[in-house]
Amino acid sequence: MSDVMASGTVALDFEAHRSELTGYCYRMLGSTFDADDAVQETMVRAWQAAESFQGRSSVRSWLYRIATNVCLDNLRSRQRRALPMDLSAPVPASTLPDKMLPETTWIEPIPAADVDPAEHAVERDSIRLAFVAALQHLPPKQRAVLILREVLAWQATEVAELLETSVASVNSALQRARATLSEHEALESSRASALGDDERALLGRYVAAFESYDIDALVKLLHEDAGFSMPPLEMWIRGVEDIHDFYLGHGIACKDSKLVPVLANDRPAFGHYKRHDDGVYRPWAIQVVEISGGRISHLHHFLDTNLFARFGLPASM
Repeated sequence: MSDVMASGTVALDFEAHRSELTGYCYRMLGSTFDADDAVQETMVRAWQAAESFQGRSSVRSWLYRIATNVCLDNLRSRQRRALPMDLSAPVPASTLPDKMLPETTWIEPIPAADVDPAEHAVERDSIRLAFVAALQHLPPKQRAVLILREVLAWQATEVAELLETSVASVNSALQRARATLSEHEALESSRASALGDDERALLGRYVAAFESYDIDALVKLLHEDAGFSMPPLEMWIRGVEDIHDFYLGHGIACKDSKLVPVLANDRPAFGHYKRHDDGVYRPWAIQVVEISGGRISHLHHFLDTNLFARFGLPASM
């Protein structure tokens, strides 16, 4: 393979791995935009070093080595990303939603089309928001070991070669990573790729209740201790009473909104558009809906409207 390193063949090989590398970098970094940048940097470094590639490993393994180094470099200079529930206690519905934290604080959703092909249940489950948030508790190299070993099913010898360490070190890191993750387990939620008829009907009732702003009907679809969050706002709310009161209090501006279905992190999601005075619906939030036990367990509202283009959603309706 080394005799074609400068040809267009390798460029095509690089692009063939972009999707799975994006999923890997997203799990490592917790941000769809950071993952994009990391993958692009990986491609640039690979192209610059293509002539020196000796073919001792596959192009895929070589790209993962570069991507891992890019992510580790990125993680050395910042704090871990999180969800609001990781950083503070829930607050009453009367709390003014005015305290915002920097974008770099938060886990971000990722479009379903941008992650590696979901051939295995473990790959699909490992992209959920709660799991990606839990990964951020791990030291960067443990994070890489766990993703490579348990999500991508690499052999310990392959991971050791990639990280330039021993198999014993890889196994030890994996054991410590599993122990840490067990302390941050979150409620399981239904994958969009495996929704049943009842869950699809539940989502239909949620859209109807939200767009008609029938909040009494909406909260009947929630677990009693359901959560409601709005990054980059620090606050979050728990429980049907507080969610009900927030919708009819500070959240009343959401009345007369429209929802456009998308997929995020293999969970059902919506582009949330708010109607403006000129009658045009403009982006407000990407909603990601967590479902467990036949009810909605959490409503994530990501208020970064830059995500709309990332999800292929229109700039207005």
